[in-house]
Amino acid sequence: MSETPQPELPFTTPQAVRFDRALLDSHRSDPGEEAWRAMRIQGEFVNAFDVLGNLGPAIAVFGSARLGEGRAEYDAGRQVGEQLARRGFAVVTGGGPGIMEAANRGAQDAGGVSVGLGIQLPFEDGFNHHIDLTVPFHYFFARKVNFVKYTQGAVVLAGGIGTLDELFEVLTLIQTGKVSDYPVALVGVAFWTPLIDWLRGTLLAAGTVSEADVIRPLVTDDPAEAVAHATGADGSE
Repeated sequence: MSETPQPELPFTTPQAVRFDRALLDSHRSDPGEEAWRAMRIQGEFVNAFDVLGNLGPAIAVFGSARLGEGRAEYDAGRQVGEQLARRGFAVVTGGGPGIMEAANRGAQDAGGVSVGLGIQLPFEDGFNHHIDLTVPFHYFFARKVNFVKYTQGAVVLAGGIGTLDELFEVLTLIQTGKVSDYPVALVGVAFWTPLIDWLRGTLLAAGTVSEADVIRPLVTDDPAEAVAHATGADGSE
């Protein structure tokens, strides 16, 4: 792996981080700052819409930043990226290391379009080196809107809180009818089965979700099957 520093996200100074964090601080309310913050949020959407407007067919790939090269999950992410590119789909990740890097790398290896929707975080240095098109964000909610707006499905590999947040955001949008024909594939049977079992054994049993909510995501160990499902090639659309 290259030792070259990763491209930094803009506006990562401590002052900018504090400015962003203040959005959710219920103890602070400066009308002047709030107005500027609203303009920054608007600017994030305008920039993303401009950059991604002509992207074409694309699939979101979510996964952990902590599972790097040498891990089986990284290899699976790279295969997902390669196979999506060969099917003519751009690969859209969070732009960070780990599985995100793997999917971007696989897309580039196969000659496809590799996209990173990056966000400033204290434990990540910036975009990985396998991205053709970068879009920086300050706010998670703005990034999640653009993930769904410009992709037609998602492949989700092993991940942590952030990956679960992205997964459940998508599942909520599907459940509530905010998006349709948006297939989701989970890669890693051993990793994801306990979650599906919990959804079925606890939530479905309690009547808080429906059967469709539980069976909707495909769970597989096969990157090719996940890609076929996410792209609708298996008739899932």
